[in-house]
Amino acid sequence: MITPPSPPSPPSPDSATPPPVRLLIVDDDPLVRAGLTLMLGGGQGVDIVGEGADGSEVEELVERLRPDVVLMDIRMPVMDGLTATERLRRRPDAPEVVVLTTFHADEQVLRAIRAGAAGFVLKDTPPALILDSVRRVAAGDPVLSPTVTRQLMARAAGGGGDDRADRAARARRRFDQLAEREREVAVAVGRGGSNAEIAGSLYLSVATVKTHVSRILAKLDLNNRVQIALLVHDAGLLDTDGQEGDLR
Repeated sequence: MITPPSPPSPPSPDSATPPPVRLLIVDDDPLVRAGLTLMLGGGQGVDIVGEGADGSEVEELVERLRPDVVLMDIRMPVMDGLTATERLRRRPDAPEVVVLTTFHADEQVLRAIRAGAAGFVLKDTPPALILDSVRRVAAGDPVLSPTVTRQLMARAAGGGGDDRADRAARARRRFDQLAEREREVAVAVGRGGSNAEIAGSLYLSVATVKTHVSRILAKLDLNNRVQIALLVHDAGLLDTDGQEGDLR
């Protein structure tokens, strides 16, 4: 008697293909929206669920369409992308926001990052890189290179003396909430280190670094690693060479 072959085992949850990232595009220029939809719509792992023409539409679209990521233009006539980002990130179930801009590191980008945007892409970025940025942000990885982060930090330091001193005092009070190891990890994030690099420098496992980063975000009420880096800079915990400053 021939025994029939056993049916194939179902794929394990770990090996299953993740669902596509749900993307909402918001830009006041219909040609830009059409171009982005055309270029990104066929990208693997991304599903464009809708478009918006102004920041004032974003909250209703998010409520209805439930995107994972919003690709948000900064300059829009009724409500700009900065205000829309600030309002959106106050929601408990807020999607990630990637800012769409024509500038590398101007004051508006800095404001968007402080508001909780996970990064930004330039409007002339190749479609493949925009897709990669969207996927990375959906996975919890901000899309700012160390070079761009340093540019933003330099811009953040451009305020007057009193303003900078007040900002530093507020930032240091917030860092008082962290345990010593968490502060070391925060400073390493401020230097632009990846989880693997931080693990190597502090003799920790990558999983432990991830846990510390998650705790830092929760304790300091921050949205992403870039905000940690900016707060480290505000607190004056890095010297001009990017080394650790006085944590006391």
